[in-house]
Amino acid sequence: MESFDPKKFVEQQIEEIRKVIGRERALVAVSGGVDSTTCAVLTRKAIGENLVCVILDDAFMRDGEPEKVAEILSKEPLNVPIKVVDVRERFLTAMKGLRDAEEKRKKFRETFYTVLSETAKKENCPVLVQGTIHADIVETVGGVKTQHNVLEQIGINPMEKFGFKVVEPLLSLYKEQVRMVARYLGLPPEISERQPFPGPGLSVRVVGEIREDKLDALKKATSIVESALAEYKPSQYFAAIIDNEESSREPSITHMRETVARLLNVPSRNVDVKIFADKATGLKGGQRRYGKIAGIKVETANGKVYQTAIRNLVSVQSKIIDVNPAVTRVFYAVKDLPEKKPYVVSIRAVQTKDFLTAQVSEIPWKTLEETTVKILEKCRNVSTVYYDITPKPPATIEME
Repeated sequence: MESFDPKKFVEQQIEEIRKVIGRERALVAVSGGVDSTTCAVLTRKAIGENLVCVILDDAFMRDGEPEKVAEILSKEPLNVPIKVVDVRERFLTAMKGLRDAEEKRKKFRETFYTVLSETAKKENCPVLVQGTIHADIVETVGGVKTQHNVLEQIGINPMEKFGFKVVEPLLSLYKEQVRMVARYLGLPPEISERQPFPGPGLSVRVVGEIREDKLDALKKATSIVESALAEYKPSQYFAAIIDNEESSREPSITHMRETVARLLNVPSRNVDVKIFADKATGLKGGQRRYGKIAGIKVETANGKVYQTAIRNLVSVQSKIIDVNPAVTRVFYAVKDLPEKKPYVVSIRAVQTKDFLTAQVSEIPWKTLEETTVKILEKCRNVSTVYYDITPKPPATIEME
């Protein structure tokens, strides 16, 4: 990483992009994340006005994000004109009723590229430029999860299927190298230092079925979590939302409760464990697996949440998953309302260098409590907020 020279990389890629694209018009879809935005600015330097830049407002971006990203890109010093394409209803309809994480990713990819294909034809662009990076390929080819922007590497011919050839200038880079290129190109810190945001957006943070009230609650929780945790500079931090429905017939719950009680040195009557009906992605032996989500609530004698160092909770998680390999993710309750509501929210914060492995961030309890109170105030259909205490592996960073 230390020997990477962003200036040299940019010079080589500008030359390569010009050679590959020539005088043809090219389309790039920008999400506002560092990968796609860096890719757009780099390609704009190479082919100028022959680059058509769009944002697909797919319903799964943060509140106000499409307009904000368009404003940042179109003004000085970047001067990249951008069009916002409203395809919210189309994506929501396509994803309706799907629960399985991989099905949702594949349906998102299919809808995404169909819309891009139509847009490319309309704009007379036979080339699609996209910000695929090395980790995207590693995870997709390795079977961890389908990244929506990986095509040729898994045998999909984009020219044959969608009518354009694909150019990927950042394919050899890892995330930190992309950030170095972004800084060199003059992207503002709100882009260059921005935490990663998945291509399918918030759709992969709505665990299980996507419903509009569930998505709306997640957008509110996302805004609160990103604001509250920014000062601690986790590599990635976000909220996810899950149906507050438990799996029936879970014989392992009693043993999990006793394990938690023993490790935290609390009475087992003060420990509550639930297994959610919906599942999350995890990793074992480098391979993706789809497993159970365990939610743990531990109270003190006076009914308060039992607080201990995050590293202690990570050790509890490790023991639970060792003994119960069907579980891929463990949550720890920060606050639980007495009245059951349709959804629960998890807060995720991790530290990582390459996004292939990650450790749970040790966020102070005071911050977790304050963040949770705000979420429960703003999201009236949420009754519990958890902190995700699972590293990668055994969990993936994203929920799905």
